[in-house]
Amino acid sequence: MNRPVSFLDLKAQQARIAHRLRPRLDAVLAHCQFVLGPEVAELEGRLATYCGAQHCVGVSSGTDALQIAMMAEGIGPGDAVFLPAFTYTATAEVPLVLGATPVFVDVDPRTYQIDPAHLSARIAETRTAGRLRPRALVGVDLFGQPADWVALNRIASTEDLFTLDDCAQSFGAVLHGTRLGTQAQATATSFFPSKPFGAYGDGGALFTDDDERAALYRILRSHGEGTTRYEVLRTGMNGRLDTMQAAVLLAKLDVFDEELAIRERIAGVYDRRLSNAVVIPARVPDSVSAWAVYSVLLPDEAARTRLQAALREAGVPTAIYYPRPLHRQPAYAGHHDGADLPVSDDLSGRILALPIHPDLSDADVERVCDAVTQALG
Repeated sequence: MNRPVSFLDLKAQQARIAHRLRPRLDAVLAHCQFVLGPEVAELEGRLATYCGAQHCVGVSSGTDALQIAMMAEGIGPGDAVFLPAFTYTATAEVPLVLGATPVFVDVDPRTYQIDPAHLSARIAETRTAGRLRPRALVGVDLFGQPADWVALNRIASTEDLFTLDDCAQSFGAVLHGTRLGTQAQATATSFFPSKPFGAYGDGGALFTDDDERAALYRILRSHGEGTTRYEVLRTGMNGRLDTMQAAVLLAKLDVFDEELAIRERIAGVYDRRLSNAVVIPARVPDSVSAWAVYSVLLPDEAARTRLQAALREAGVPTAIYYPRPLHRQPAYAGHHDGADLPVSDDLSGRILALPIHPDLSDADVERVCDAVTQALG
């Protein structure tokens, strides 16, 4: 059998950018400012410019970015935080850590993004029940595509909700001609290594156009400290972006747009080759995806299991994002109000992700397509 196709190939990427990466890392080793060194400020400035935001604040992970943003708003017990049921655990984890309650919302069956119509219904249900105060909306830009921020902002404005864009999978994506990062009152992203713009360890960032929020994010990421280390203004956390990771990201930023273009090209090949065999991802209108994940839909769970087995035999890896929606997770089931979320349940049984990354060769892309079509032929 031929060598397996790589689902993610950080070794290949590292070799490709080594001439950019090594000088950046050597500079950190030379100045030894390993916490909040100059590379962090440089990265923050470049990323803010890249997505058109007034401020970027580097933090220790995408999860911590979400937490810092909610801490800054004082979100806590008695507050309802609306978020999609079909996403990664961190989105629901953070409200619970702060004592708030996640209210799960279903998603669009084709784009997998949070469903604005169902969001409005869930807000109305929450107000009628009277147990929780609707406080915040977390819109997740899933799999590299943007959520419907025009509709979400309209609802949030009417309902007086704080808006937080969970852009962990979609940094670099474009909606209505504008890069993600300014669509909500705050945007959180992740630099986890598997993300399109990933570090070589944990990292994240917050974006905002609000001066006061940005200043507070900087305080909260450093134990709530003020102008001196031993002036504690707020209850904060240890949530700073590591200087080494900032150096890695600066090297990667130089080639990021090229990598996004390669991901888009691969997605186009998958579209053309696989549209008659599986349900390919629908595009969010007037957008450009970052293609963190390319997921197809099978008729049912049994068909997915058979295809996974056949692809495994052919040396093609796959992944399932997500095999169980959040409202079905043991950690969150007790906090769910019992609302029916049929689309999230259905997607979890049928969805399957194929390899997509900038170091996937043309031959490997064709091999993936051949394996899928042969298995389903």
